[in-house]
Amino acid sequence: MIELLTAATPNGQKASIALEEMALEYQARNIDLGQLEQKEPAFLALNPNGRIPVIIDHSNKDFAVFESGAILHYLAEKTNQLIPLNINARSEVMQWLMFQMGGLGPMMGQANVFYRYTDEKIDYAINRYQKESRRLLEVLDTRLEQHEYLVDDYSIADIANFTWARIHEWSGVDVSGLQHLQRWLNTIESRPAVQRGLAVPKVNKQSNASNDEEKIRSAQKMVV
Repeated sequence: MIELLTAATPNGQKASIALEEMALEYQARNIDLGQLEQKEPAFLALNPNGRIPVIIDHSNKDFAVFESGAILHYLAEKTNQLIPLNINARSEVMQWLMFQMGGLGPMMGQANVFYRYTDEKIDYAINRYQKESRRLLEVLDTRLEQHEYLVDDYSIADIANFTWARIHEWSGVDVSGLQHLQRWLNTIESRPAVQRGLAVPKVNKQSNASNDEEKIRSAQKMVV
């Protein structure tokens, strides 16, 4: 069984979607970002960087994996799912995974910070990160013009890029004219496993959902 320590952010959703797609047995535990639970000693023992998500594979000597891209790769290697066997296609999947980890995620994350979270609105920073996010989404759109998914079949590369690309409105990034990207987003979001993964962690019915959402939003700048 796999234990998932997570929160409702794009990086956290990568792991829960992959676990759902792979039909792996797992239990999710919400990490309260607003209360800085990710900075507590018990969490830092699993991820010294103090970021979600983290998985603990109890079927593999309680092996812990942090960094969302590393989690996707670990799960794909563990199950031989959502990653090609062919060495060239496998490399392409890793290239698009790194594209998200090194580009799309950080740029959209910074767009979120300057567009949504900072008290002082710095036009230069907002424009810089929104424009770079739009450029990266255009790169995806160009790729998807000739491919149904980023690399042949649906893979961990699609999951990684999807969870960030889908929040473009929250980042203040317009995707008009990117019809191939929008087609791909709609296709992935319609998958039942993706819908289940996006609902993890489940909101406590006795909690104030709007307060929980605001707490996550205010803390997201610490996890992007």
